[in-house]
Amino acid sequence: MDRGTERSDPPHGGAAAGRIPLAVVVVDRAGLVSHWSRGARRLFGTAREEAVGRPVVDLLPVSGAFPEDEETAPYGAYAAYDGLGPDLESSLDGRLFYPAAGRARLTAADNDRIDVLWWAYPLVGPGTERLLVLAADAGALRAEGTGTSGAGAAVERIAPGFALHTDFPGAEDLARGLPEILPSMSVGESARIVSQVLELGYPVLEFSQNDRVPVTPDWGVPRRSERTARRQRAAAAALSGEPLPPDAEDEAQDLEYVAVRERLEFLNEVSGRIGTSLDLSRTIVEVSRAVVPRFTDVAGTYLREQVVAGEGFSDGVPDTTTMWHRVALEHTDEPGRWDDVVPVGEAMPFPAHTPFFQCMTTGEPVLVPRISEQMGHMIAAQFEKRDIRPLITGRSMLVVPLKARHVVLGFMILLRHPERVEFNDMDRVTGAELAARAGLVLDNARMYMYQESVAETLQDSMLPHIAPRMSGCDIATRYLPGTLLGRVGGDWFDSVKLPGSRTALVVGDVMGHGLNSAAMMGQLRTAVQTMAALDLPPAQLLRNLDDLAQRLGEHYLATCLYAIYDPIASELEIANAGHIPPVVVRAENGRSDLLDLPTGAPIGVGGVPFESVRVRVAPGDRLVMCTDGLVEVRGEDIGVGLATLCESAAHPAASMDAACDTIIRALNTRGGRKDDVALLLARLNGIEPEDVAEWRIGHDPREAGRARAAVREQLHEWGLDSVADTAELLVSELVTNAVRHSHSRPVDLRLVRGDTLLCEVADDDHTLPTLLSAGRLDEFGRGLRVVSTLAHEWGTSRTGSGKTVWCELTLPRR
Repeated sequence: MDRGTERSDPPHGGAAAGRIPLAVVVVDRAGLVSHWSRGARRLFGTAREEAVGRPVVDLLPVSGAFPEDEETAPYGAYAAYDGLGPDLESSLDGRLFYPAAGRARLTAADNDRIDVLWWAYPLVGPGTERLLVLAADAGALRAEGTGTSGAGAAVERIAPGFALHTDFPGAEDLARGLPEILPSMSVGESARIVSQVLELGYPVLEFSQNDRVPVTPDWGVPRRSERTARRQRAAAAALSGEPLPPDAEDEAQDLEYVAVRERLEFLNEVSGRIGTSLDLSRTIVEVSRAVVPRFTDVAGTYLREQVVAGEGFSDGVPDTTTMWHRVALEHTDEPGRWDDVVPVGEAMPFPAHTPFFQCMTTGEPVLVPRISEQMGHMIAAQFEKRDIRPLITGRSMLVVPLKARHVVLGFMILLRHPERVEFNDMDRVTGAELAARAGLVLDNARMYMYQESVAETLQDSMLPHIAPRMSGCDIATRYLPGTLLGRVGGDWFDSVKLPGSRTALVVGDVMGHGLNSAAMMGQLRTAVQTMAALDLPPAQLLRNLDDLAQRLGEHYLATCLYAIYDPIASELEIANAGHIPPVVVRAENGRSDLLDLPTGAPIGVGGVPFESVRVRVAPGDRLVMCTDGLVEVRGEDIGVGLATLCESAAHPAASMDAACDTIIRALNTRGGRKDDVALLLARLNGIEPEDVAEWRIGHDPREAGRARAAVREQLHEWGLDSVADTAELLVSELVTNAVRHSHSRPVDLRLVRGDTLLCEVADDDHTLPTLLSAGRLDEFGRGLRVVSTLAHEWGTSRTGSGKTVWCELTLPRR
C-alpha cells in the first residue's frame, strides 16, 4: 500500500505542501493486525513481520490524550475537538461501530512518546477485516504547518487518504469504495483523493487551514490557492469585526454553494437507494439504512397502524390515541443494545408533550440540539419498566415526518452520538427533504400493498372453499396467482352438489387478467352455480352461459369445462367450451390419458353448438381438470405441457393433496409461466351397489305404508336403526305428496347410504313443490314443513320426465 515509503522523503525532494505520510493498520474481527504498512513501521517502530497476527492493542497502547498546553497551538481550531470523541482504544477493542477520529499520545518501542492524529473506520462486508486505522505523526504535521504557513499557523481541516496500489487483500475495492467508508465524502471527491495519492505513490494526510473537520472527517480541496487566501482574509475580517474584503461576499456565496451541493449530492444518492421495489417492508429497511451512518447514528422509523396493516384511513390529524408501530431501527451501536428496550414491532401512542407528537401533528421537523436529562426522563416515561435514558440522553435529535399528499404516514427519530456534531438548521432542511422523498416512496408501497390486499380479498371471496369429500368422490384444489401479471385473475374452479348423489365439477378461465377479469369470473361462476342447481345437462348449461356472456358484453370471453359425476352409474358426462381437455388416470393400470372431447368455442363467442360426452369410469379413477396457465409456457408447444401433466398425474401419491403438489411441482418449475393457475383433482370413488336401495311405488295412497316398512327394514339391514323413525316419517311425507301429484308413471323411491342418508322420491309431475305457511285449520302445506324441520338438507330439481324431491339425514359416526 505504501509503495515508495521506504524513502525518507517523498517525491520532488521534500514533503509536499499540505501532505504528510500516513501509517495504515488493518485489524481483523479477532482484534489481530492483518496489515501493517511501511508507514506504520516508521511511525511506531515495529516491523511488519512482528506486527501481523498480534493483538492491535499491544502495538498501539493509548497512554492519554494531548495535554492542553502550548504544544497544541499549531493545531489551531482542531484542538477544540480534544476530548469530544472516544479514545483510540475504544475503536481498537470494538466498542465503537461508527467512524471516529482524534488525537492520542502513544508509547512505542523505540520512542518515548509519539503524538499522533488518528482515524478509525469500521469495515462492513463478507471479509475478515473489521477496522481500518490511519495515523499520522503530529510533530510532522506541526512542522508542515510551520513550514507552510508560518509559526503558529492554524490547521483546521485534516483528512486521510490512501493509494489504490496496495499490498493487503481487498484494498483496491476499499479504495474504490471510499464514500462508503468515509460517509461524508462524495464520489467526485473520492476520485480526486485517489488520483492525488496515486500521483505521490504512498498514503498521505491532507489538510487545509480553512475548513473545519468534525470527528468524522469531511473532505475538501487541500491545496493552498488564491481561493484559499480569499477565504483566510474573509475569516480574519469576520473575527476582527472589520468590513469584509471586496471578494469576501463572493467567497461566502461560494462556500454556501459548496455546502448546498454536498447536501444535494447526499439527497440524490439516498433517493437512488430507496424505492427499488413496492414491497413495504423492504422500502422501510432501505429508508433506514440510507441515512445511517452518513447522516445519523440511530434511525427509528414509526408508521401508523393502518399503514402497517395495509388499510385506508382518514386524512385527519393524528392525536394521542393514534397507534404508531416501530417498524425499523438502524444504528451504529453495538449489536443488541437497542433490541430489548425499543424492539421493532412494538406499537404505542405518543403523549402531547413529546417532540414526536409535535412532529406528527404539525407535519414539520422538530430539532432538539441535545436531549437534556429532563427531556430524556420525559421521553422515557412512556416506556414503563424499560429505561431508555442511557440510550438517548446527551444525543442530538431530529424528528422528521414521513408524509405524502399532505398526510402524515409516520415519522423518523434520528439521533447522533454525543461525540458527533449536533444537528443544525441545515440538517433540519436536509432531513425534511429526505423524509419527504421517503414518505412518497412509502406511500407508493402502502398504496400498492393496499390495492394488492383488495385484489387478494376479491380473489379469495370469489374462489369457493370446496369440501374435500362429496358424495362418491374426494376433491383437492390449488390456485396459483400469476407471477408477473398480478395476484388476481379470472381462473376458477368449483363443485356443486346435485340430486342423486351426483357432483358437478367445473374449471373455467376468463380471458385477461386483473380486477376486471376477476369480476367477470365472479359473475360467470355465480351463473354456473345457479344453472347447476337446476340440474341442467352440461351442454345445455354451457349454451345458457354463452347466451348470458353475450348479454353482459362483447368482451366477456372465457373457456369452461363442465362435468357431472354420477357415482352410482360410474359415469362422467362432460361438455367443453374451448378449454384444454381433462386427464383421466385409470386406477386399474395407472395409465393417464387426455379425454377426447369436442372442443367447442369459448363462452361469449356465440352461435356455436356444445356437445356432451359420456365417459365410463371405475372406482379409484382420478379426474384432473386445470386451466392453461399450468401447462402453457411462452415459446413452448402446449403439447409438451400436456404430456407433462399426464405423466405427473399418473404418479402415485399418498393423498389427494400430495397428488396436487406433485402436479404443481412438475409443471410450475418450468420457467416462463406468467398466467394464473386453477387445478381441480377428483378421485372418483363411486358408490357400491349394496349402499343403494330402490323401490317403485304405485298410485294407491296405501303405498305410503309399504314404503315406510321397506325403509325400516333396509335401515335395519344397514345397521341404521337409530335414524329409522325419522327416515320413516320423511319418506311417508314425500311419497304421499308424490302419489297425490303424479300422473301416470309410478313413483320411484331411492335410499343411498354414504356419509349421509339420502332419500329421493321422483314422479312425473313437473311442478316443483314450495314451502308454505300452513295455519292450524289448513289441510295442506305441512308436509314440506316437517321435511324442512327434520332433514339436514332438502331440495327439489326438475328431470326430463318430471321432478325429484330429496332430503338428507345425518348419520351417526361409525
